[in-house]
Formats: sequence, structure tokens, C-alpha cells
Amino acid sequence: MKELIEFIAKSLVENPEAVTISEEQDEDGSILIKLAAAQEDMGRIIGKQGRTAKAMRTLLNAKATRENLRATLQIME
Repeated sequence: MKELIEFIAKSLVENPEAVTISEEQDEDGSILIKLAAAQEDMGRIIGKQGRTAKAMRTLLNAKATRENLRATLQIME
């Protein structure tokens, strides 16, 4: 799942080297993916009215559901 978000984020931004992604697993089995990018690229990651971020979360949830997991995406500023 981390690879999916990494691919999408690096495809969107001007500076793909600045994209960092970490993955943490809680004791209840849910996965938290943290995404950070360069400040000037945050608008591209979030999108107008948060549409791009919402789409990334939807794809992440679809992949997690297929694997019987729960996943959330947190965009760090």
C-alpha cells in the first residue's frame, strides 16, 4: 500500500525526491501511511478542495479492503 501512495505522489509533484512516506501499523492491525512532500508541492498533493487527497484515500481504502485491512492516509505539512 505504501508503494501505491508513493507512486501516485511522485507522479504528481515537481520534486519527486522530496516525497517521503512512512508506514506504521497499530496494535489493532490498522495501517497509517504518512505522506510528506516539499512545501511548494503540497497544493498538487491535496488538489482543489482536497479532491486529489480524497481520491488517494479512496484508492488506499479499496486496496486495504481487498487485503482485509484498514488503512488511513495522513498528509504531513
